[in-house]
Amino acid sequence: MGQGHAGDSDRKSARHVIVRRYDNNYLQALVKGSREVFTNRSMVNHLLGIEGLSKSEIYRYLDTAQSFVEVSERDIKKVPTLRGKTIIHVFFEPSTRTLSSFGIAGKRLSADTINISSSSSSVKKGETLLDTVRTLESMNPDILVMRHSESGSPHFAARHLSRASVVNAGDGAHEHPTQALLDLLTLRQHFAESGRQLEGLKVGFVGDVRHSRVARSNILAHLTLGNEVRLIGPSTLVPRDFTAAFGGGKVSVVHDLQQGLEGLDVVVCLRMQLERQNEHFVPNLDEYAKEYCVSEGILARCCPSSVVLHPGPMNRGTEISGEVADGPRSLIRRQVNNGVAVRMAVLYLLARSAEPHEEVEQ
Repeated sequence: MGQGHAGDSDRKSARHVIVRRYDNNYLQALVKGSREVFTNRSMVNHLLGIEGLSKSEIYRYLDTAQSFVEVSERDIKKVPTLRGKTIIHVFFEPSTRTLSSFGIAGKRLSADTINISSSSSSVKKGETLLDTVRTLESMNPDILVMRHSESGSPHFAARHLSRASVVNAGDGAHEHPTQALLDLLTLRQHFAESGRQLEGLKVGFVGDVRHSRVARSNILAHLTLGNEVRLIGPSTLVPRDFTAAFGGGKVSVVHDLQQGLEGLDVVVCLRMQLERQNEHFVPNLDEYAKEYCVSEGILARCCPSSVVLHPGPMNRGTEISGEVADGPRSLIRRQVNNGVAVRMAVLYLLARSAEPHEEVEQ
C-alpha cells in the first residue's frame, strides 16, 4: 500500500496514493500497511488494506470466516461472541452491499451497531474528519468501519485514534480489503470442491483496473498467495506500467480480451464506473462493451473451465453478459453470501485481538 509524497515523481504509479504529509510514524505505518498503527498511548489492531498482510494472516481471516458461514445458514443466525461491543459504521460514500453486509455481520455477532452517513454527520456542517473520528472515539466504540472517497482516510483515522480499531470499507481508488477477502473465500470454497487449492491459479481482471480499489486489493492478495495475475482492458484503463507498479513478476497487462482470457482459472469482471465517463477513458460504453464485455461465447472458447466473479453492482451488457452473470460459472451470489461471513470474521478478530485466544462461541 505504498504512499507517495507530493513531488516524488518516481512514485506516481498505480500503486501509490497521494496523501498529505503526516509524521513519519503515520507514513511508515501506511506504507507497511494494515495491521498495527502506533499512537501516542498504545498499539491498536486495524484492517486497513491487504498490502502488509502475510499469507498466514490472509488464511487466518479465511479460516475464521469459514467458521461463520455455518452460522449464517442457521434458522437462528446469531451468536453472543461480541455481546457488549459497539461498532460504528462511518460511511462518507454511498453503499448498499458493504454497509448492509457489515451491519448484518455485527448484529449476528450480537454487537451494538450504529450507522453514520456523511449526510447526517457534522462533516456536512464543516467539521473535519479528524474531529469527527475523535468525537466518535470519545463514545468508546470498539470498532469504526469507515468508507471514504479520499484514499488514505482510514489510515489517517487509525493514526489518530488510541482505542478503537479501524476497518477500511473502501477508500477512494486505493483498497477494499474485505471485498478481496470474500472473493478469496468464494474461490477457496469453489476450488476445494474439485480438490484444488487457492494457490497456483491464473486470475484475470477485466475492465477499469485504473480506478478500482477492488482490483487493487485482489491483485495484492493473489500476488501474496503466489498466483498469476493478468490485467485486461483498454490502455487508458490498464496502462502498461501497471506491470511494474505491482512489482512485475507474475503480473501482466493485455489489451486484447481474447488473448487475455486464454487459459484463465478465474475471471473478475470490474464495474465500469459510470460517474467517470465524462473523463473520456473510453469513447462510450457501447464501444467498450463491443470489445470487453465478457460473454459466455468468449469464455467457452478461451477458458472453458473458468469461473466468474463480479464485485457489484453489475452493469449487464457492459462488463458482463446476463448469460454469464446468471450462468453456472458465475460465483456472484456466493460472493454476496460470503461477504457477511468475512465481515463477521474481521470484526471478531479485531474486537478480540487484545484478549486471550478463544474459539468462536457457538
